[in-house]
Amino acid sequence: MKTHVADELGVKKHNAISHSGKMAMLAKILILSTLALILVSLFSALAMLFKNDDPDKRKRVVQALTIRISLSIGLFIALIASFYLGLIPGRG
Repeated sequence: MKTHVADELGVKKHNAISHSGKMAMLAKILILSTLALILVSLFSALAMLFKNDDPDKRKRVVQALTIRISLSIGLFIALIASFYLGLIPGRG
């Protein structure tokens, strides 16, 4: 009977580890995709900057840079939250 309970606890522990590993992988994927979106926004603003000097283009550059800043702040908050929730391990 003890082995059955131990096996049951082992399965629950394995499932908890597997679940936290999936959450960590999901956090990494979200962080990397946000970084990719930040780079896309940055380079699209750079491309619009060099294309033309129309006032409409300048507004689009400002919008692209605003999106980049918003994504950067969101990423920073997500990193702090992930560290606080234990999805990103500390180095200590």
